[in-house]
Amino acid sequence: MKFINFAIVKFSAFLVLGILAAQYFPFNFFSLHYLLIILAIVTGLWLWSRKQLIQHVYFGIATYLCFFAIGYFTHQIRLPQFQPKHYSHFISENKTDLVQLKISQILKPDKYYLKYFATVSAINNESATGKILLNLSKDSITKSFSPDESVLVYASITDIPKPLNPHQFDYSKYIKSLGVYGQLRFSSTAILKTQTGSKTLMGIAQNLRAYIVAKLQNTNLETDERAILQALILGEKKDIDKSLYNEYAAAGAVHILAVSGLHVGILYIILAFVFKPFLRWKYGVFFQAILIVILLWCFALLSGLSPSVTRAVTMFSFFAIAKLFDRETNSINTLFLSFFTLLAINPLWLFQVGFQLSYLAVFFIVWLQPLFYKIGYSKYWIVRKTWGIVSVTICAQIGVLPLSLYYFHQFPGLFLLTNIVVLPFLTILMCGGILIVFLASFDSLPNWLAESYNFLIENLNGFIHWVAVQDEFLFKEIHFSTLKVLGTYFFIIALALLLKKINYHRLVLSLVAIATIISIYTYDEFRYSGNQMIIFQKSKQTLIGYKNGKHLTIFKNDSILNTSEIFPLKSFKTAANINSYSEKKIPGFFSYNNRSILVLDSLGVFPKITKVHTILLTNSPKINLNRLIDSLQPNQIIADGSNYYSYVKRWEKTCKLKKLPFCHTAKQGAFPIE
Repeated sequence: MKFINFAIVKFSAFLVLGILAAQYFPFNFFSLHYLLIILAIVTGLWLWSRKQLIQHVYFGIATYLCFFAIGYFTHQIRLPQFQPKHYSHFISENKTDLVQLKISQILKPDKYYLKYFATVSAINNESATGKILLNLSKDSITKSFSPDESVLVYASITDIPKPLNPHQFDYSKYIKSLGVYGQLRFSSTAILKTQTGSKTLMGIAQNLRAYIVAKLQNTNLETDERAILQALILGEKKDIDKSLYNEYAAAGAVHILAVSGLHVGILYIILAFVFKPFLRWKYGVFFQAILIVILLWCFALLSGLSPSVTRAVTMFSFFAIAKLFDRETNSINTLFLSFFTLLAINPLWLFQVGFQLSYLAVFFIVWLQPLFYKIGYSKYWIVRKTWGIVSVTICAQIGVLPLSLYYFHQFPGLFLLTNIVVLPFLTILMCGGILIVFLASFDSLPNWLAESYNFLIENLNGFIHWVAVQDEFLFKEIHFSTLKVLGTYFFIIALALLLKKINYHRLVLSLVAIATIISIYTYDEFRYSGNQMIIFQKSKQTLIGYKNGKHLTIFKNDSILNTSEIFPLKSFKTAANINSYSEKKIPGFFSYNNRSILVLDSLGVFPKITKVHTILLTNSPKINLNRLIDSLQPNQIIADGSNYYSYVKRWEKTCKLKKLPFCHTAKQGAFPIE
């Protein structure tokens, strides 16, 4: 299939390039006027090219530039710096504002806060816009917020903090991919007024989902079983226990907990069967397609319009439209058409992991599954069906593997066994779950049906647990850099092209891909072979790391507790490609790169020395810092996260008076010693 000749594929590629350019190279001068100029040029070239017998390249170049400009412009107008009324322009330190909000989404709460997404409508009675994160203290609440509820609060808008340790998960970057650039932290005392706001489709869907969840809580469904049902049917994952979710991830079955194309496909089959009698009518095909598309979009709304379910419903909608108008289409073309449409509507989806994994999985299934299916074709029905599941699972795993390793750094070795067992029963679970949700909504769920579903989910969870505890088949802490992702996809595509058709050019391309992979792995080995010393930020604890090639030594005060798997060392070890680890007690005085470093703990005792380069203050030592600086004449002072804040503030003032560089890891982040 020469899908590369499809215009929509090329247009999608240039749209993506435009979005990426706007993300990493935003320019103030690029505005709607330039987009209109490019569109006018393209229109003129199109009118001119229609009169030409031999077409010129200029029209094609202008067309691609037009789609690049569309991608650039649609993304840039969503950046806060190009929105004059965005609330981020009102952010300033120690400033409290009167903020009017409308709740748009309820998030999973953490230990201390209830969390919400909201849209800002006004600040200090001035019109404002933008999506914001709300953190409402649990200790002070009398009731939680509901979607579409308007709230007036008196609080400070702050930036979402960046990670304080290297290679730590960047929550601020993740939440910016959702269009959120600030947050509010407040208690119930800061809430001045609440009232019901105007209704929205998303708000109605979320309130309906909350109503159904409340009804399910009153049934005989067990807690874990009900949480799985809510994830399967409603896309509601907030109630899933963290350990249970981790077991699904370790077993390679976490995709069934996220409403995606698999669930939409099963629902499509169910709806097609239910509405099959419509085909007997003259215009039955038309009404059947319209009803199915409407119900699929209702399901997508109810499940929260996640990138994966939106992608699936969009594709099914295009297939249905093509079928109605009796137009020939193919999966690749429809896939890229939905890809182009969704990114044109919301370019921020390009940076969301779920969106990336969803499209990669479907692309490789559509592209490679026919090849794999031919390899294992059998005349026996049961073998064909089993191999169909296996081939689809393998193709999807090939498509998402490099990106999964990059984001999650683990690979479930028993994913194939998990999917062979789980996928055939997913249809039963979906049908049963839909029936239970429907009956529970009207308080008509019989106990025997709830207990039967409990039994099915309990056995499913038991199987998942058995797979997850096979630790020897779960490969963790896999280092996978951006270059490795790109190189691996290059190799997969080159090899797939060679297997589809063996010729000289594709063989050369495969050899180049192999050489590229070898070069990338060699470069990564060289890049991470150097030495590094770093003072990590860890609350109430001192951690000093010394990286020597691929070995990491951690110096700490507690010689009993093993810290290799705790935050922030676990992510650092994976990202830095560490393969050996050891722990030692922190020395009172040591040298690194010809720089002497004095470590002062709570005792404040140090050896007789005349001068040091760096002083590290740990565990709140009771010292006269002013006298110590005069005595040792250090070049810089560092205080880690083990110190009291009152002490740190006093030390910071002293260093400021002495015009001496001062670093507090709890504020500036981990400190690398050069």
